[in-house]
Amino acid sequence: MIQNTNLHQQYLDCKTEIDAAIAHTIATSSFITGPDVNAIERDFANYVGAEDCAGTGSCTTALLCAMRTMNLQPGDEVITTPLTFVATSEAIAIAGAVPVFVDIDPDTYLIDLDLVEQAITPRTRGILFVDLYGQCPDIDRIRKICDEHNLFMVEDAAQSLGNYYHGRPVGSFSDITCISFNPVKNLGAMGDAGCAVGNHELMEKIRMYRDHGRVARYDIIELGYNARIDNMQSAIVMAKLPKLQSWIERKQNICNYYTEQLSSVIKTPVLEPGNTHSWYVYVVQTNNRLSLQTYLHDNGIMTNIHYARPVHTQPAYKQWYRPCPVAEQACEEILSIPCWIGMTDAQVDYVADSILKWSRK
Repeated sequence: MIQNTNLHQQYLDCKTEIDAAIAHTIATSSFITGPDVNAIERDFANYVGAEDCAGTGSCTTALLCAMRTMNLQPGDEVITTPLTFVATSEAIAIAGAVPVFVDIDPDTYLIDLDLVEQAITPRTRGILFVDLYGQCPDIDRIRKICDEHNLFMVEDAAQSLGNYYHGRPVGSFSDITCISFNPVKNLGAMGDAGCAVGNHELMEKIRMYRDHGRVARYDIIELGYNARIDNMQSAIVMAKLPKLQSWIERKQNICNYYTEQLSSVIKTPVLEPGNTHSWYVYVVQTNNRLSLQTYLHDNGIMTNIHYARPVHTQPAYKQWYRPCPVAEQACEEILSIPCWIGMTDAQVDYVADSILKWSRK
């Protein structure tokens, strides 16, 4: 059986470092914020080329705190994509604004920037875009749009840490970039964790919101959240960080091979120019998805769907529904096939060969 993902290899690759990080946290009884987290935030900001970093309990809470920094008012609009995990639009709605869903590019699945420009109204306050599956949309164009219309630019980079766009790392472009350390990500903790990166002023605001709105122990100036990063999780993430690029290179090799083998028989991923791609998942598309998924399962290959239903069609978002036909069709046809760092070449060959055999049925 070839699993759709396997997390254990990350631990095996840096077991000594992870075990030492856990032992340090226990020995120092440093469990929530403090000097250890301060040092980790500084080191991570340097890694992604950002001015500052604020650790959070998850990427979801990073997104929510990011929205709060924008001082959104009732009726304010934030443009976003319907093809994403629900946390993206959830942050907009919980912060009190209106999520404005804009359809996607049919080839890259990234937000369609022509439609973004058409969706801007006098109530638009910002763009919250997603680096879906491990690559960025045209960030230079998004920056230009935001500058022309005086909009904030927030990047949901939950899936793209380690990707480079025109030679610069994700985390060095947007006003705020939110990153996930969920265990299934390329750089995963052993529980929920995340962070935001950006300039020092914005990160200080996020530190306030993540800690109940506090600026000092007994000074609470705004309503906030319990959204602090767990010290043990942050230490585990930093223990893994030196391995990240080699892990991504392995996934790049796997995914490039899939594309070479499969592009003639099924729709394979299209790279947005300028991206190296960090390959959170490898997604194919076919109008016979159930047939392919069943065939692979019967031959011992597990698959997944990212995502089976676009956010704007979920019951919780019915008040903000607007047609996004490209995203709606994609969610009926996309399928994620195994792509993880511990896969052997024989397993990769077997997955590709199985899809080729299915295509000849």
